[in-house]
Amino acid sequence: MRILLVSTTRAESAYLHKALRESAHSLQLTNDVRDAVYLASQDTFDAILIMAANHAQREELQGSLPVFSSLANSPSTILMLGQAAPEERVRMLRAGADACFVQPYSLIEMQERLTALRRNNQYRARTYARESPIWLDPLTHEIVEQGQRLAVTTREYLVIECLLRSANRPVARDHLIRYAWAEADEVAPSTVNVVISRLRRKFQLQGFTTRIETISHYGYRLRPNPA
Repeated sequence: MRILLVSTTRAESAYLHKALRESAHSLQLTNDVRDAVYLASQDTFDAILIMAANHAQREELQGSLPVFSSLANSPSTILMLGQAAPEERVRMLRAGADACFVQPYSLIEMQERLTALRRNNQYRARTYARESPIWLDPLTHEIVEQGQRLAVTTREYLVIECLLRSANRPVARDHLIRYAWAEADEVAPSTVNVVISRLRRKFQLQGFTTRIETISHYGYRLRPNPA
């Protein structure tokens, strides 16, 4: 999943960032809700995870929730509100939030909510089922084709997830880098090439029919084997 994490609390955001990365999510981090509105309008996110512990942050956040809800790609908005009364959580839900968590936070429950959002997203279901013979299992982080399962690294999983979003269409190398190496300041093109080569070998050894094509001077494309 592609997640936008919004937090002004460094310690908690660092903890969440690490935990979500380990669960094979592609993350972008910002510390400002207004910046988050801009980023969400320029890029496609599956979920926007916002930490708003104090009252001032929540006032600004409540005004931004309808904007997130109106985005064309319809990201799910999940809030972490610290201590908040039921009536305040209701206001946030009515303003456009999809879920509200309060302290003590349960990372397991949050992960399950994200998994449910991924499972129920019709766009991803159409992409995986109709445009490509492979799909991703979010619980085991495996690639599946015709019942065969392939274990991959987190980086490989994110690369395939990014390519699956544009099955049969070229994906620019720069876009792959932003998606699969979101935490890195700079990634050499050769690093992407190494991961793609490793995935190709795994696909071949597993007997997958899906192929990763190189688009010269641009990037890659995920396609079924034309044979």
